[in-house]
Amino acid sequence: MTMTDPATTATSRIPQPKTVLMCRPEHFTVSYRINPWMHPEDPTSTATAVAQWEVLYRTYLDLGFDVHLIEPIAGLPDMVYAANGGFVLDGIAYGASFTYPQRQPEGPAYMDWFREQGFDVRAPEEVNEGEGDFLRVGDVILAGTGFRTDSGSHDELARIFGREVVSLQLINPSFYHLDTAIAVLSDGTGPEPANIAYLPSAFDEASLEEIRTRFPDAVVVTEEDAAVLGLNSFSDGYNVVIASRAKDFERQLRERGYNPIGVDLSELLLGGGGVKCCTLELRR
Repeated sequence: MTMTDPATTATSRIPQPKTVLMCRPEHFTVSYRINPWMHPEDPTSTATAVAQWEVLYRTYLDLGFDVHLIEPIAGLPDMVYAANGGFVLDGIAYGASFTYPQRQPEGPAYMDWFREQGFDVRAPEEVNEGEGDFLRVGDVILAGTGFRTDSGSHDELARIFGREVVSLQLINPSFYHLDTAIAVLSDGTGPEPANIAYLPSAFDEASLEEIRTRFPDAVVVTEEDAAVLGLNSFSDGYNVVIASRAKDFERQLRERGYNPIGVDLSELLLGGGGVKCCTLELRR
């Protein structure tokens, strides 16, 4: 990938149509601990979570996204984090197989929804947590491992989709999914080359070398912005919906010609998720 001057692309960014799946957090609470963000001893508010989620939902509608909804299931408080429900590309839906038993029923629930919508559903053989650890960027799929998704699923992913899969090792337990440490800013479907933002300290050295080689123009975010899941964002190639508290990331995006849109998902952050966690892209 060649170096480009961000200023030269600032005026050419064009939003691309997006189709996404979301799940209203009607049953959200933190009743167990499976990541460093979760503290079941602290109070949570389902009503606040729903109200904040509704803002994100309306933001997507205002941007012209085609937003689909899956029915939330009682007893599955993390189902709101739809990104973990699978990975969808070329009309194929590769299902999720969750690490922790508390979330394992979500996998079949999402696969049932994919089937009802006419996707070619592939049941997973390997443990994986969907688009939480799989990010399509240009012609490749970046695939995280280290905490949730087994590296064997990367080979399974490559076989199913016939795409190059680039394995990246996560080393910081606070950034246990790839979509908490990398944001896809331009996915390569628009006029601009594919590009990302990332947090260097989330990866081992070999992964960092891979990222730097493939994305020399990437945005490097601060630890402070990453700590509010600022990288857990969703972009249409121009508009980038981010955590409202990620102020320096907002500045960086504006300087690159993007239009950052801040939303407050602080209640859902108590479960370890943000904007992207609530958003599963559907690509037919």
